[in-house]
Amino acid sequence: MIASLILPLLLQSATPPVPEWNCDDPIAQQEMNQCAARDFEVADERLNAQWKETAAVMKARDADFAASGGGEYDTREGYFESLLEAQRGWLRYRDAHCRVDGYTARGGSLEPLFSATCKARLTRLRTDELRELIATQ
Repeated sequence: MIASLILPLLLQSATPPVPEWNCDDPIAQQEMNQCAARDFEVADERLNAQWKETAAVMKARDADFAASGGGEYDTREGYFESLLEAQRGWLRYRDAHCRVDGYTARGGSLEPLFSATCKARLTRLRTDELRELIATQ
């Protein structure tokens, strides 16, 4: 009987309230880390949306190239296959590079901020690159 009364209180105290972070003017380190993580999430969502658009264009270019008979003499990787290879390499680069960037404060409270800020910056740059691929070709 007592356990049934205490258990809800223990569960309630074990779950801290979710604070409202002020990303316009973060003050506390934890708040800065959380805001940087959110900034990266937004950049990553935009990258994923741009990836879908760019991948679709590259697949269409592959289809056009095949339909024109271009593949008869040119057996190199196609547009999409090359794009996919580049994206996989870029993701490995971004994650490793930003891990090193975070190591500037390795083990400290600034490490997540440095890492997330780096990932957001590089992700925005990559989104622009993907957009340019379909605008310039």
